[in-house]
Amino acid sequence: MHRCGNECGIAQMVKLTDRTVKTAPAGRHMDGTVRGLSLLVKPTGGRSWVLRFQHKGSRHDMGLGPYPELSLAKAREAALDHRRLLKIEKVDPLAARRAAEAEAARAAAQILTFKAAAGALIESKQPGWRNAKHAWQWKHTLETLAYPKLGELDVQAVDTAAVVGVLQPIWAKKTETASRLRQRIEAVLDYASALGRRAGDNPARWKGHLDHLLPKPSKVKAEEHQPALDWREAPAFMAELAKRGGAAPKALAFAILTAARSGEVRGMTWGEVDDEAGVWTIPGARMKAGKEHRVPLTAAARALLGDRGKAEALVFPSPKAPTKPLSDMALMATLRRMKRGDVTVHGFRSSFRDWAGETTSHPREVIEMALAHRLKDKAEASYARGDLFVKRRKLMEDWAAFLARTPRCCSAISTAREQRQGAS
Repeated sequence: MHRCGNECGIAQMVKLTDRTVKTAPAGRHMDGTVRGLSLLVKPTGGRSWVLRFQHKGSRHDMGLGPYPELSLAKAREAALDHRRLLKIEKVDPLAARRAAEAEAARAAAQILTFKAAAGALIESKQPGWRNAKHAWQWKHTLETLAYPKLGELDVQAVDTAAVVGVLQPIWAKKTETASRLRQRIEAVLDYASALGRRAGDNPARWKGHLDHLLPKPSKVKAEEHQPALDWREAPAFMAELAKRGGAAPKALAFAILTAARSGEVRGMTWGEVDDEAGVWTIPGARMKAGKEHRVPLTAAARALLGDRGKAEALVFPSPKAPTKPLSDMALMATLRRMKRGDVTVHGFRSSFRDWAGETTSHPREVIEMALAHRLKDKAEASYARGDLFVKRRKLMEDWAAFLARTPRCCSAISTAREQRQGAS
């Protein structure tokens, strides 16, 4: 054995064992069992296997892999395989590996993964979507629920078992989400078929296929309600909310007074507000149904708007970035600071619906129109050409008057709420 030290760079011949592999100092340590195999230990402590061989008069060093990912036994096995290739088939093992890697790269270039197909489909569809939210929803759903199992699969390799494996764990728990996910997976695979990168039936299709393997969504879907404030508590809540300053509390109060969705309020610009007429017109591009919606503004709602800004300016901008809207979390944070994390911003629409239905004589269609809901009855919807604006203004004035009431029996309401929470 050469004993000049590690700095000389000369390989040291030892019979390697699992222990010596772990403790060998920096340098090259030749294995006495398999010819040409050595352990290379860097000054940093990193260890890797190298096979030295000669082919056609030239010496070559071929890396086999790092230790401990490649154990001593596996390194010896790999070195013997390469030596057999060299001795029996007269083939340079290093050149053979490079050729195999090149072929694998060519094959990979021809594969269209599910993730790549989904990304291309979203990009092609995006210009036709009303707003960026649709693209985000597609990406988020696929990234979190489909990509972990399907993302790296060739689209041709996605079969029924793979699709069911993604859907089944959430089918009963998150039925609506799972149903949308199935539709999106189906769309991605149809897109791949249109590109000529996939053949055969779509394993994500519902009718005549998955409907035999999964229960109908209507059979398992539970009613999903956003946690809502009991309408009886609304005046006390609004009185407490009025004590808080800042854009988020004002935006929340405005959303409650108008029964609007959080995103509609947070994206509201001054150009949408007609001060003289007392009307907020939300363009169809910002509405869930894609249809323009007029909202009558009560005096209480207008009082929350403050000084008018430029048409393109946000009414409730983020304090940190005036050109960006408040985040939905900012409104939720207001609820949490008020110790009302048991309700959601969207749930106040349910509070409004319950109040209107239980305590007023306003017609159901007027209430539904105030919430920008589509009438489920197609015959009824066909006759509802107008937006019932005058009647809705009276409804919203009654709602504002109710919210402005002096809270009574607040302690009783609070006690009842605490009892409900304790029971749950």
